[in-house]
Amino acid sequence: MAAAIGAMLSITLGASLAKSLFPHIGPAGTTVLRLGIAALMLAVAFRVWRIRPDRRQWRAVLPYALSLSLMNLLFYMAIARVPLGIALAIEFIGPLTVALLGLRRRGDFIWLGLAVVGLLLVLPLHGAGQAIDPLGAALALGAGVCWGLYIITGRRAGLALGSSTPAFGMAIGTLVVLPFGWAQAGGGLLDPAILAVAVAVAILSSAVPYTLEMYALRRLPPRSFGTLTCCEPAVGALVGMLFLGESLPPSQWLGIAAIITASVGTTLAARHG
Repeated sequence: MAAAIGAMLSITLGASLAKSLFPHIGPAGTTVLRLGIAALMLAVAFRVWRIRPDRRQWRAVLPYALSLSLMNLLFYMAIARVPLGIALAIEFIGPLTVALLGLRRRGDFIWLGLAVVGLLLVLPLHGAGQAIDPLGAALALGAGVCWGLYIITGRRAGLALGSSTPAFGMAIGTLVVLPFGWAQAGGGLLDPAILAVAVAVAILSSAVPYTLEMYALRRLPPRSFGTLTCCEPAVGALVGMLFLGESLPPSQWLGIAAIITASVGTTLAARHG
């Protein structure tokens, strides 16, 4: 549990710092540096050159790497258009869905309904002053789908390859997003000032949290892991308000609270199911 909470805090702080790079290298360029630098750090830490994955292990790690890379790319593209807390709330529908899939009792549908209400509040369909960019919302939802797949594939990959899984996943993920990042940023990816900030982003957003998450995924079922991160949208909204000046109206805070409550409800239902 402590590992999952630590990963959540690290990711939200890293995302706020990553937004400072968007004007210079864009979301795709930031994703490349985030994954690439973190992959190098983890490769050294776990001495991956000593590991020779077999065919079964490659089959396990490739889907994990693909979901990881797309999750990061889509999320950064989303927070370039919508506030951090809103993007996290929408993205959180992915792991929440993983949690809800394991529930079978009639009363469990209360949590599904609450999550839907929360999403509708987060995405107001009226009031121009509170409207959310539709493309940004769609990108965040796509990141949420990838997050759900990451939880499912990450457990399988972690059991197959162990603690070195994030290093392999990020290295492969870097290759997946490199064409998009180079097209958007080009030589800006090699700017020393940009790289210095990117190192901090990689530590906060990838190296630390994904190692902690892999530790948690190997010891928790996907449903439990999905619900343990239930406070991340609220933490993201607070970080966005404090560090990025992204204020939210009361209705959207209420929507975030509804999504968090739905997640807590699924946790309790899973324990008693």
